[in-house]
Amino acid sequence: MDWNSWNHLIAMAATVAFAVTAVLAIKGDKEIDLFAAVVLGLITAIGGGTVRDIIIDTPVFWATDLTYIWVAAVASIVAFYGRRLFAHRKLFGLMLYLDGFGAAMFAIQATGKTFDLGFAVPAGPVILGVLTGIGGGLIRDVLAGRTNLLMRPELYAVPILLGCILFQLILSYLPEYRLLGSALCVFLVFGIRAAAIHWNLQVPMWARTKIS
Repeated sequence: MDWNSWNHLIAMAATVAFAVTAVLAIKGDKEIDLFAAVVLGLITAIGGGTVRDIIIDTPVFWATDLTYIWVAAVASIVAFYGRRLFAHRKLFGLMLYLDGFGAAMFAIQATGKTFDLGFAVPAGPVILGVLTGIGGGLIRDVLAGRTNLLMRPELYAVPILLGCILFQLILSYLPEYRLLGSALCVFLVFGIRAAAIHWNLQVPMWARTKIS
């Protein structure tokens, strides 16, 4: 399997994870119909990348590959009817790890795509990489009535930011190592995120404050 095929496979897996976790994000005391579940799943799965492509003025990624839409829709439907199954601790935990890996992959992909277009280098690729990685989750949390990712102390956006910065530096100063660098950055982001999930790691207290 070549890198492009592997990239696409992981993107599909991440799309499934984003859509499923979006449906599961609805609190148990709230009702949701099938249509709303599919819309929420779609927005979460493609939201970040869509905003990115609009900002950099390129064709929206799913417009040229509708597989993203169909996969997200089917995953949302399955999660809607299998909510109790997916809510099982072990299976939901697996989806969290897959969500983290997908966010890492999407963020690094976005950084490379933005860099190749020369959009606001060096800040643009990093900003849009982070936006792509967390954008869908932010929209999901707002629509689901949850405290959004940026307002929670868990390590989610910080690993993505670090990975995007590192990949930007590789693209700028070591472009011949792009393929290896992208893989290393993806696994760096995912490694930190996985550790955060497993050990419930949070942003240190010195970097947090309570707003009253």
